[in-house]
Amino acid sequence: MLVQPKPKNARSKRVQTNRGPKVVENTKTAIFVRGSKTSQVIIDVLSDLYSLRKPDAINFTKKNEVHPFDDETSIEFFARKNDSSLFAVGMHSKKRPHNLILGRMFNYQILDMIELGIERCAPMKDFKAATSAVGMRPLMVFNGEAFNHSEDMVRLKSTLLDFFRGEVAEMVSLKGLEYVISVTAGPPGINGEPGLVFFRTYTTSLKKSGVRQPRVELEEMGPSIDMRIRRVRYPTDDMWKQATRIPKELKVTKVKNISRDGLGDKYGRIHMGKQDINKIQTRKVKALKKHLDADSNKRQKMDVDGLE
Repeated sequence: MLVQPKPKNARSKRVQTNRGPKVVENTKTAIFVRGSKTSQVIIDVLSDLYSLRKPDAINFTKKNEVHPFDDETSIEFFARKNDSSLFAVGMHSKKRPHNLILGRMFNYQILDMIELGIERCAPMKDFKAATSAVGMRPLMVFNGEAFNHSEDMVRLKSTLLDFFRGEVAEMVSLKGLEYVISVTAGPPGINGEPGLVFFRTYTTSLKKSGVRQPRVELEEMGPSIDMRIRRVRYPTDDMWKQATRIPKELKVTKVKNISRDGLGDKYGRIHMGKQDINKIQTRKVKALKKHLDADSNKRQKMDVDGLE
């Protein structure tokens, strides 16, 4: 880990403050790094993922000696220099052909990463569909039970969500959902090896449907990637606890006797003391007055005496 340098002027101090920890963090930046040896498949994958991640992404066009699973110093140096918390490294070798590594950083140290083998890739340039605008957030769909049961697939799902989450927004317009990313988990192999993961991207078009909600049509825009998990590096318990810690300023303070249901409706509970029904102020009606009740009781008693 590099030592944090002391700022020499006001400008460098502002930059250092902007990169420091905040209650509400900045939008995550991703770096796309090419290894010392790459293939055309890896170049196409990195280029297309970079296009989907823009503008919060930095693409390295030159080759670098980077091996995150063996040596962390290079990728941590690039992350600190570019103030990035996400990285994608592409490389190619005889032992691991068409290799893609996706990872996350915490405090400019590798938090976790997952190694994927690209078995098929159809880049964006092979599709005639219109591409989405730069900076749009996708709608992500994960299909398959493996994303709920397999630890490696759960880690892959979490990493992909971080990669394409973009800027945090409380509300999203329907017209703002210009493309959809579908990730499907295939069945595992005969010997128990992880199955293929199918990564597909579609553009959306809204058509008239005759009702208030429009009819949505999907057209594949690329990239279309078939990949398989090779290696996964999990974070340590202490680092994961620090990375997922919620600041005190963002914790919602619980208010007594107020609860919400699954639809977000608020319900309040009121605690009242013991009530005396005779002292409750009610509507003043002659039939409920005490002296009328007493007179009616006297008449009933007189009638009973007369009958005797």
